[in-house]
Amino acid sequence: MTGWITPRRFHEAEGVDDWRMLARGVCAHFITSSLARGIALVGEIGKVFGNSPSAPEIDLRDDGVTVLLPADPTHGLRQSDVERAKAISAVAHDLDLAADPAAAQDIQLTIDATDISAVRAFWRAVLGYRERNDDVDLLDPRSRGPALWFQQMDRPRTQRNRIHVDIFVPHDQAEVRVAAALAAGGRLVSDDLAPAWWTLADPEGNEADIATWMGRD
Repeated sequence: MTGWITPRRFHEAEGVDDWRMLARGVCAHFITSSLARGIALVGEIGKVFGNSPSAPEIDLRDDGVTVLLPADPTHGLRQSDVERAKAISAVAHDLDLAADPAAAQDIQLTIDATDISAVRAFWRAVLGYRERNDDVDLLDPRSRGPALWFQQMDRPRTQRNRIHVDIFVPHDQAEVRVAAALAAGGRLVSDDLAPAWWTLADPEGNEADIATWMGRD
C-alpha cells in the first residue's frame, strides 16, 4: 500500500502496539536477555528487509534492540510503515521478545538563532553532522548523538537560554516524565501547548521540553 498517513492513523492501525511516534519516525524497543538474542533479532529483521533501501535504523545493545522507522522529512509517515512495523514485531514475537514502549525516546538540542544558515554551518562542521533533506536540522550520520534543530528568532534574546533540550517521548509516557522532572526539583514553565510539549526548567532556569507527536497532525 502507498500514501502518506498521520501519526494518529499509524497508532490507530492494528498490530502496531509495540511502536510509538517520536520526532524522527516510529520507534520500538525490544527487551533481550543477552547480546546473542539481540543479534538473532537483528538477523531476522535483516531477512525481512533484505537489500531494501528503506531499511530501519537499529541500535543493538546487550539488553535490548531499538528500531526506528524514519519518517520522510517533508511528508511524514507512509502507509507502508504500518506493514514494516508489523513485520518487525512479528519476528520479535516469534523470538519471544517483549517490547517496552516506555523505553523509546528521541532527543534533540534546539538552538535559537537570527541567522540560522550561519549558525547551522558552524554546528555542522564542529560536530561532523549532516543536513537532513529539508535542511531544517542536523543529524549525526551514525545516529549516536542527538539531533540539532534551529528555531528562527526575530531579534537576539538575552533574558533566557538560547539552547534547550527537546525530549520526544511516547505520547502515553509524557505526563509520567513531566511528573518525574517536577518531583526531581524542576518547575513547569508552560503547558499551554500540551500535549505537543510541556516546557520545564531546572532549579537554575535551564529549559527542556517534553514533547510528543500529539497536536501536530
